[in-house]
Amino acid sequence: MSSAAPTRSRSNPGGMDVLHVLGSEVRPLRERKPPWLKVPAPGGARYRELTQLIGDEQLHTVCQEAACPNVGECWERGTATFMILGDTCTRRCGFCNVKTGRPTWNDPLEPARVARSIARMGLRHAVVTSVDRDDLPDKGASAFVGVIRQVRRQAPGCLIEVLTPDFQGQEMPLAKVIAERPDVFNHNVEVVPRLYPLARRGSSFARSCRVLSLAKQLGGGALTTKSGLMVGLGETHAELVDAFAALREHGVQVLTVGQYLRPSARHLPVVRYWHPDEFAALRRAAYELGFEHVAAGPLVRSSYHADQHVAQPRPGEGPVARV
Repeated sequence: MSSAAPTRSRSNPGGMDVLHVLGSEVRPLRERKPPWLKVPAPGGARYRELTQLIGDEQLHTVCQEAACPNVGECWERGTATFMILGDTCTRRCGFCNVKTGRPTWNDPLEPARVARSIARMGLRHAVVTSVDRDDLPDKGASAFVGVIRQVRRQAPGCLIEVLTPDFQGQEMPLAKVIAERPDVFNHNVEVVPRLYPLARRGSSFARSCRVLSLAKQLGGGALTTKSGLMVGLGETHAELVDAFAALREHGVQVLTVGQYLRPSARHLPVVRYWHPDEFAALRRAAYELGFEHVAAGPLVRSSYHADQHVAQPRPGEGPVARV
């Protein structure tokens, strides 16, 4: 085996000893999870309907690709987070279940198909994300532009939330997306700064904060900015609150915090499972810093109940409008 092979490993990024960073007391992959992490298996009528629709349109969702524990609940509510630009990411974050490699996906009709699905589902709030596409000249920004334009055309009453990569910190791709006036701009910092070399090689906490700040500057008062973090990799309450404060200093208005769940033995191990009471303490600390909305809990994910994170102009329960 080549000595360079470990640099492409999620569980040993750069060949480093992850236990040196996380400590030796990590959780085993196969164990009984705390009761607050138990969710029913998906399989309801609405879930099957959306599975069929998404398959027919040849679309990808982060719900499936990232093995989200909330897929059953969210799809039963009639919402999904659409993942554009294929299912292969150019980065290899230690926590992420999306496959990595050299992407080949290039479908100019994808934005129209995503918008058609959003219209058919009757969504009042749609979340669109993507894999990292560092291989593309504009880092994938044009695809976000296409989706926003198509949704405005095919589902004009739907709010649009974009959950973007950092575009490698380049300003022009970000400016192209913000110029299309999405309602919510979301970019997750994912972990506290100390854990970046371990969990987010190729990324930078400071760079992500700059992306969020610039998005707010470009979008002004009409744009809501949002970010999220995971817990469970050995971070402390104090480190998290410091990260929250940094996000507020960069104009972030909405915050999500959830528990990291290890997808496989090839991913970073969990150090510990945070109790719901600890999430409540994080939520209080975040509100004290001035966030407009905070969602913090074991099963919270960035787009979980995303329609509840911002004011909705259309009435309804969940993302499906009841009008």
